[in-house]
Amino acid sequence: MSRDTLYRHTRPGQDFVFNDQVAEVFDDMVHRSVPLYATVMDGMIRLLAQLTTTQPLIYDLGCSTGTTLIEIANRLQDHHPRLVGIDNAPAMLDKARRKAAQYSAAAGIRFEQGDLETCPLEPADAILCNYTLQFIRPVRRAALLKRLHDHLRPSGLLIICEKVLAEGPFHRRFIDIHHDFKRGQGYSDLEIAAKREALENVLIPFTVRENTELMTRAGFSHVEIFCKWFNFAAFAAIRT
Repeated sequence: MSRDTLYRHTRPGQDFVFNDQVAEVFDDMVHRSVPLYATVMDGMIRLLAQLTTTQPLIYDLGCSTGTTLIEIANRLQDHHPRLVGIDNAPAMLDKARRKAAQYSAAAGIRFEQGDLETCPLEPADAILCNYTLQFIRPVRRAALLKRLHDHLRPSGLLIICEKVLAEGPFHRRFIDIHHDFKRGQGYSDLEIAAKREALENVLIPFTVRENTELMTRAGFSHVEIFCKWFNFAAFAAIRT
């Protein structure tokens, strides 16, 4: 796993892009930037293990370097899931395919380049959006969630993991705690500030309440948080 040092040298004013440089260090970046990353993935797979469909179809929209799908393939082999990863960044998909080729259980994962707002989707048993919705322009999120709802089978599962905004006086406190977390992972104050600036107009988080309301309005009857760490939350929603 290549060490993430991108923001030691990035020039100010550059927006965050999922390019070759990011793809190369993305696995280290996400583990050092997203608290409870492994815990959330474990919880997600435990929820997926409860699917009762034979050979469930599971989409990972915004699959990045394929880590989640590879882990699902390894841990849910007895379920024989059909796994499809979709991402709009060729560099991330190239890295995903190279990683999946190293694991026999992951050989059947299908990786496709596409826009998750328009790409063809089959009726699915589960759809994952891990730290993906936050990169969709806010005015388009409601339509996207309705689209995902409509492409799930009855009792289908939607899992969304997001960076979230705290409300009121906790907003600044939670951000400060997250920055402390990143310092503990070896990032300097300069790197933290540079990445925050790069993401400022690219990653736009919502509050827990706003995310929950979007899913409810899209038609999901039950929405629950199954893991939360200050300004990060993992949601599970069911289509009835």
